[in-house]
Amino acid sequence: MDEEQKNHLKAYGIAYWTISKQVEVDWLLNYRGGSFLIKYNKTVEDELKIRGVSYEVLADGKVISLLNEISDPSVNMEMVKLEKTPKIAVYSPKSKLPWDDAVTLVLTYAEIPYDVIYDDDIIQDKLSKYDWLHLHHEDFTGQYGRFWSSFRYANWYQEDVKNQEALAKRLGFKKVSEMKLAVARQIKEYCAGGGFLFAMCSGTDSFDIALSADGVDICAQMFDGDPADPNAQSKLDFGKTLAFQNFRLDNNPMNYEFSDIDVTQNRSLNQGNDFFTLFDFSAKWDLVPTMLTQNHDKVIKGFMGQTTAFRKSLVKPSVTVLGENKGAAEVRYLHGEIGKGQFTFYGGHDPEDYQHAVGDPPTDLNLHPNSPGYRLILNNVLFPAAKKKPQKT
Repeated sequence: MDEEQKNHLKAYGIAYWTISKQVEVDWLLNYRGGSFLIKYNKTVEDELKIRGVSYEVLADGKVISLLNEISDPSVNMEMVKLEKTPKIAVYSPKSKLPWDDAVTLVLTYAEIPYDVIYDDDIIQDKLSKYDWLHLHHEDFTGQYGRFWSSFRYANWYQEDVKNQEALAKRLGFKKVSEMKLAVARQIKEYCAGGGFLFAMCSGTDSFDIALSADGVDICAQMFDGDPADPNAQSKLDFGKTLAFQNFRLDNNPMNYEFSDIDVTQNRSLNQGNDFFTLFDFSAKWDLVPTMLTQNHDKVIKGFMGQTTAFRKSLVKPSVTVLGENKGAAEVRYLHGEIGKGQFTFYGGHDPEDYQHAVGDPPTDLNLHPNSPGYRLILNNVLFPAAKKKPQKT
């Protein structure tokens, strides 16, 4: 999984497919970019050839030598067994909206199966069937993505509002914001109960904002028919959020922004100098962040979104920063724990489309089979498959 690999993204699909066939896969953390080791199997080899994934066949003696090297306490490598394919759900509306989801694009490209679920499924407690949940370009605050000022006359926007309001009514809620809050609460409970949550773009900050505003009206009149609470800011409860604290709401409904968590409107970076760096962790002591940062590049090119990156000063101290632009004081990639579960937040919309606009065509991943930015998504997909090791003390 270093620079010799012709298709990094499909390699993850091979690992997932192999585990699904009850064949054990070892993830060799920090060895040649985080390579996978599979006991020789002709069927697996044929699948590697079909999918165009690079591989090497090693003699038993070479494997023993390799595993001895990895187990050396002085070497920053570790081996993790991947034993169970996680059942994956993607939170997405049934109607078609004019943008794409990087996670569904890469899951499809890597040939990793997933189900699409939405608010009604979560309210009906169907989330418990899944190990892994993805949120992308979402708005859990009930403000329809803050698209009102630019797209309120667009057919897709009007149809989305109509569908959301009808669904809220059908599920017994007076407002869309109340339905979204109930969904956010259940997702939080799912995560605390042992689920894994992976969110990108506005699925990150809007989720925490909704949780902090539990019982507080933060929606302007054009979104829910009545004014927002003028004292909403002082009523936010940051103890209910996962990753962020002490943020301030953007009270102007004409702005395409929810709060000051996101740095999009204030950053000085452009496509030429927008990068973030992945942290190096101790593979033997910090197993989880090491898994989540496996890559053949440590400096990743940035990409924008409604939520591009997170203001570092607003990230809770209990959260682990996985990737940041230190000079700009912005966090791009983070991980945390809640109860028995874990979550990862990844800023930006599409790792291979710097400024994806509404209505732009989807990224063709055949053109980006070695994308370091997309690899980070797939690290999270495989993470729940890992056999949990006893915590070192």
